[in-house]
Amino acid sequence: MEEQVERLVEKTWTKFQGIPRSHRLLIAVSGIPGSGKTTLASTIIKRLNERYHKESPAVACSGNDIAAFIPMDGYHLSRAQLDAMPDPALAHARRGAVFTFDGQAYFSLVQKLKQPLLPETKTIHAPSFDHAKKDPIENDIPIPPNTRICIFEGNYCSLDKEPWSEAGKLMDELWFVDVDFEVARRRLVKRHVEAGIAKDEFEADRRARENDLVNGREIVEGRVEVDEVVESVDDEGWR
Repeated sequence: MEEQVERLVEKTWTKFQGIPRSHRLLIAVSGIPGSGKTTLASTIIKRLNERYHKESPAVACSGNDIAAFIPMDGYHLSRAQLDAMPDPALAHARRGAVFTFDGQAYFSLVQKLKQPLLPETKTIHAPSFDHAKKDPIENDIPIPPNTRICIFEGNYCSLDKEPWSEAGKLMDELWFVDVDFEVARRRLVKRHVEAGIAKDEFEADRRARENDLVNGREIVEGRVEVDEVVESVDDEGWR
């Protein structure tokens, strides 16, 4: 896995050097739940910023980063919005399915970040997700004009369904983290228990099978063509 990470860091850095200073480099990382896409995206971001600070010591003193991590979790519909749906019980049970996300708001953010950077460009904000409250937090992730690499991460970033597909067309690259469904299931069971989403492994396994991996099928079967397919393996050394 380490070799894949280093190759993607080098590829991204090289591509970044070739874009105009008035533009941002936009990359979206997708994959099924439990694929490791969050770990991959956050690791790439960390290493890109480390490289930037190393090559630009003056910038390092200011604390400014060149790259930002934008998780799609912030575009979950709130619990109140799920309550207002025709079948609230189903909406809550299937939270994480594509219909429980605000795809249009995500697309709108991508459109804003695709606009040329001008002297008057202001900081743009993205939402985050509070796992304790189980709801998104509006305008919680600042993306200032000097942030010129944006890596998005989420289940549906390469889904062939509007508005996700329209957002995907604005990306400079689409990456997909591929994983065996049984490996993903085991990871999800552990995650759900540790996060308190499920009270025990039996409940966690049911949620993984009846929701997460159902969504996973749609993600895999509805995937558009991507620039990179990253094989997910259990390798703690690179994290």
